[in-house]
Amino acid sequence: MHRREFLGAAAAAPWAVKHLQAEDRPTDARITRVVGFTVTSQRSKVAGKNARLDVHGDQATDRWLRIYTNTGVEGLGDCRADEKAAAQLLGKDPLESFDAETRRMTGPLGVGTMPLWDLAGKLLEKPVYELLGGRGESPVPVYDGSIYFADLLPQYADKWQDRFREEIDMGLERGHRAFKIKIGRGHRWLPRADGNYRDWQVIRVIREHGGKDILLGVDANNGYDLLGAKQLFSRITREDVAFAEEMFPETVEDCLEFKQHLRDKGLETLVADGETQSKLKPLRPFMKPGAIEVYQADMRRFGFEGILQEAAWAEEFGHRVAPHNWGSWNGFFMQLQIARAIPNFYRAEHDPLSNDVFTSEGYEIKEGYASVPDVPGCGLGIREEAFARDAKILYDVRA
Repeated sequence: MHRREFLGAAAAAPWAVKHLQAEDRPTDARITRVVGFTVTSQRSKVAGKNARLDVHGDQATDRWLRIYTNTGVEGLGDCRADEKAAAQLLGKDPLESFDAETRRMTGPLGVGTMPLWDLAGKLLEKPVYELLGGRGESPVPVYDGSIYFADLLPQYADKWQDRFREEIDMGLERGHRAFKIKIGRGHRWLPRADGNYRDWQVIRVIREHGGKDILLGVDANNGYDLLGAKQLFSRITREDVAFAEEMFPETVEDCLEFKQHLRDKGLETLVADGETQSKLKPLRPFMKPGAIEVYQADMRRFGFEGILQEAAWAEEFGHRVAPHNWGSWNGFFMQLQIARAIPNFYRAEHDPLSNDVFTSEGYEIKEGYASVPDVPGCGLGIREEAFARDAKILYDVRA
């Protein structure tokens, strides 16, 4: 979608939820208890190495906040705030920090505002994505981000081609029609020439097995340099790669040269980057010249407000966002709420994790798209028995 299309979408859809008038606000709700906890989720397989890190394993742990009120309505969401910060919510009106006009949630939780958004949505009887802007499309395009270096796991070393075919089949069975392939073996794990060649072999095997109708992207985790990235894409012109993520440490000049190389080869591959940035401002210089086309600031590092800011900046120049998400069950659902809120969302990254603690009714991946339930809040719930068994309580503060 180009800038002109974005502007048309903005004119056709509401940009801001009106500022809450006094009569619109519930007046009797107060926060009475806040519980910080973690839940460990299980992957469907072992995620192997990437260009820089060793084996990622088959589990991931999320930090959560559960906010109770005197009305019986609860807020639930990703949050890494400590006990001292969480305790500052006690006795407060849950909507005190919510500015509907600017779509911002302030307060002591830093970027971990998801539980307050969830609570606000339930009290106002609106989906969080509507409070965040409500300009996105439904259903949401997604991709399976779990195609790591299975060939370098000892159990698959002699049959790595078959293992990648199996992993693609696993993703297809989960409803995916798009996959991101980790590359960059020559950065740390194999001699450079051998690693680059293996990267190409893996891309080719997956394309041949998945067929022409699946979407493929690649992610090098900065495991290439500019020259190596250009050489790789000169080799894979027939593999139809939709996006190239973090091919090398980003600079405006190098990204523009790489993008021009892609176009010279007749490729429409999008340049994607930004996940390693600890602040958003360093991404601004890339936007006007179009050096990066898909911006990938980390979903949980920046939270809803941060990704909304990145998306607004990118929209100005006709670019898209696809927040980075890995090692998080909850981060996937955060992305989907953002996707329904903005018009320039590219795809949501899915780390295939599961647990018994949470419910996610209405969220379903089918034919490469995820549905998002039209329910108050974020649409996630808790199974109390599993919560008592599997959640690790970090703190429990009460009014």
